[in-house]
Amino acid sequence: MFETKEERQQMDEVLARFNDEMKKVRTGRAHPDMLASIKVEAYGQFMPLNQVANVTAADGTMLVITPFDPSTIQSIASAIRADQALGLNPADDGRVIRVPIPPLTEERRKEIVKTASQKVEQAKVALRNVREDARKALKAAEDLGEDVKKRAEKEIDDLTKEFTDKIDAAFKLKSDEIMKI
Repeated sequence: MFETKEERQQMDEVLARFNDEMKKVRTGRAHPDMLASIKVEAYGQFMPLNQVANVTAADGTMLVITPFDPSTIQSIASAIRADQALGLNPADDGRVIRVPIPPLTEERRKEIVKTASQKVEQAKVALRNVREDARKALKAAEDLGEDVKKRAEKEIDDLTKEFTDKIDAAFKLKSDEIMKI
């Protein structure tokens, strides 16, 4: 019998990665995960922002970054400014960094949805790759009968459709959230 447990686990991982990517997509409201991709030069190496500072959302329009070491304030601020995709302009007072989140224009919202749709396509490609690997494994399995192979292939296709639908639903929620003013 062909087990689809491994394929389900791989597809779960694809979905989890996709959801993590969607958390980073800007929606017009301040969210600490917006800065998850920022790398800060500290102590002679590049480190993720969350390893050198605490990031919190003060309200819907402001992020507050409290560095663990006050000497890293300038490098944190410059790393945030350097990420042109975010388009943020941080201000520091020597102890904390405040990052105002400007409201999104209609054009910028559509651009963000378009970028997010590319992440959807990447996730779907990853799901199809898992499906293709499973099909290859099925063809290589000589100890299985034709009917078992057909049934397993249908299970894998159903699994792929299930996860594709989950990705589409998550994207729909995110795009509605982005387009909502």
